[in-house]
Amino acid sequence: MQKIGLTGGIGSGKSYVADLFQQWGATVVDTDVIAHQLTAPAGAAIEPIRQHFGDAFITEQGAMNRDRMRDLVFKHPLQRQDLQNILHPLIRDFTFRQVEQAQGCYVVVVVPLLIESGSWASYVDRVCVVDCDEATQINRVVQRNGLTPEQIQRIMQAQATRQQRLAVADDVIVNDVNTSLEQLTIQAQQLHNQWCKLS
Repeated sequence: MQKIGLTGGIGSGKSYVADLFQQWGATVVDTDVIAHQLTAPAGAAIEPIRQHFGDAFITEQGAMNRDRMRDLVFKHPLQRQDLQNILHPLIRDFTFRQVEQAQGCYVVVVVPLLIESGSWASYVDRVCVVDCDEATQINRVVQRNGLTPEQIQRIMQAQATRQQRLAVADDVIVNDVNTSLEQLTIQAQQLHNQWCKLS
């Protein structure tokens, strides 16, 4: 089965695009969703996080304290690396298992840090980038998450640049400020038809 790696910067709209592919019959495996499950109460990453970072990074409910962890890892790159060393092997294991069970004519693996990781690109058959300009990214995330532009800039600096993503893309979906939902859907539909033929 064809494996499509779907990526894009924060606020690019990749989750919306992934939902379209799912509606049309593809299996979607979202590494962000898996990461949330791993760091939810009783998730597989909670004990390793507690042991490495301490109880202060676990909420009373038993989940990872996202706000505190976000502040730490974006100020201290070595701590971010430590968190990634805990999470990434677990995310890969859970992802591989879900891909093996996938149904449909292709499977979409949503990986926000597909370019940065260095290894996901070789796991998938094609890379699809949902692309938009940085100002649009910032505006969308401010409205959606309530983060400050400075916080969003820090997140974006930890991600690949727009140029780096486009350089490895087999397919590109443009989702700029001027892209209507209808135009976005048409682009995704064309790729869906193409990928089904490849499979």
